[in-house]
Amino acid sequence: MGFAEWLQDNTVQVVQVATYVFWTIDIALRITALIVVPRNRRPGSALAWLLAIMVLPIIGFPLYLILGKAQLPRKRRVKQVEINTIMRERAERIPDTDLDEDSPSWLQGAVRLNRELGAFPLTGNNSCDLEIDYETSIARMAADIRTAQHDVNVLFYIMGRDEVTQDFFDALCEVADRGVRVRVLYDHLGSFNLFGGPYRSMRQQLDAHGVEHHPMMPLQPFRDGAFQRPDLRNHRKLLIVDGVVGWMGSQNLIASHYDKRSNIRRGLHWQETMARLQGPIVAEMNLLFATDWYYESGEQIDEDEQVRRAPDLSGTYECQIVPSGPGFVLENNLALFNQLFYSAQNRIVAVSPYFVPDESMLSAIITAARRGVKVELFVPEIGDQFLVYHAQRSYYEALLEAGVIIWLYQAPTILHAKHVTIDESVTVIGSSNMDIRSFVLDMESSLMVGGTDFMEKMHEVEDVYRSRSRILTLEEWQRRPWHKAVLDNLCRLASSVV
Repeated sequence: MGFAEWLQDNTVQVVQVATYVFWTIDIALRITALIVVPRNRRPGSALAWLLAIMVLPIIGFPLYLILGKAQLPRKRRVKQVEINTIMRERAERIPDTDLDEDSPSWLQGAVRLNRELGAFPLTGNNSCDLEIDYETSIARMAADIRTAQHDVNVLFYIMGRDEVTQDFFDALCEVADRGVRVRVLYDHLGSFNLFGGPYRSMRQQLDAHGVEHHPMMPLQPFRDGAFQRPDLRNHRKLLIVDGVVGWMGSQNLIASHYDKRSNIRRGLHWQETMARLQGPIVAEMNLLFATDWYYESGEQIDEDEQVRRAPDLSGTYECQIVPSGPGFVLENNLALFNQLFYSAQNRIVAVSPYFVPDESMLSAIITAARRGVKVELFVPEIGDQFLVYHAQRSYYEALLEAGVIIWLYQAPTILHAKHVTIDESVTVIGSSNMDIRSFVLDMESSLMVGGTDFMEKMHEVEDVYRSRSRILTLEEWQRRPWHKAVLDNLCRLASSVV
């Protein structure tokens, strides 16, 4: 008897067995999920994963196995511990300083928190300029690169060679040709998403001039002997020239429309804020770059090259680097933001293109607004990422009811800058969004700057953004169609699955 005949004669029994097997697996996955998913996970994320698994276990549980662990593979975690130890030891060589006597006591607490979380000290005698024009910042970075005598270290989440960034890469290759050591890091997924042209062209030019470059967190699922979650990314943006000049902020190294046809068709451009730094803080930036370089290349940059004495000590700003990401035990950037929000006495201005706070941050912001702090939040009027855009809209009503002023940066520009100012005391600027991805999944770099004099520069930037934005009112928001509210809330639920 052939298999076909046997199957025809035993169809009922086969269906019964298959049904029993299916329900056995279904029940086993549900029970296993109740035990495994809540372990060491924030309640909102655990509930979202459990809901996904309970609705459809056969699909939900395998997705959890792929995307459910927000940590590096074991071999990389071991390497990260080694990196953190080296970083703390070498950070001791960076000159420490104290805040001005008129600084509020809570700011001293923030400095101690940052030192404990990220190892870097507060440094004095720094200077910092802000640049908000997209193409000007790239041109200024290229000009700084051409002054290099010893080394240039470059790290950007997205990098690609196009008509806007061509001069930047030409500058890298020029100094490499005359003997300057050039190191380049770019996130593999972030840059590969450029769909070939700019990414491939960049790599070809760097190779042609002998520039060493590495993709960060490469998409090789079993590279370190265990499956690694593909959406753990390095989102930092850093440029350091000779350990003397440093750039950091929100901007990627690509044209402001990201070379995407859909963006060009819609007329979309990205608005950024970058900081150009000199002084002892540049050594902290160099040290942070060195940890990522070792992580991807296996080469430890010489300690004397990492931490150099700053030749220019004429600046007046106190600065501190705060790294964060899955390589750290705690969510460093979230801890800093929350500490500052709860400490604010008069004013909070927060700028973030992707605002999807966890429960603790939402509570900190609403509490600040209800106790009389003037809270302003700048977000784009339109979004470039469907899920995040609709998820962040689900928070607007609670914020508006608490008295938060929401500024919508008007289309077709996407406000991609990321910075916070608290009272007249402190600024945090860098690569970190205020969303769960930046808190849990992405490697980020933030810069805390203390002092009222730097606030004048930040207020000028904020005033420019106000001139390009409109205020969203509670009345307008409550008039939005009901189906959009439903969509926003569904996306909010989905965004919790981390």
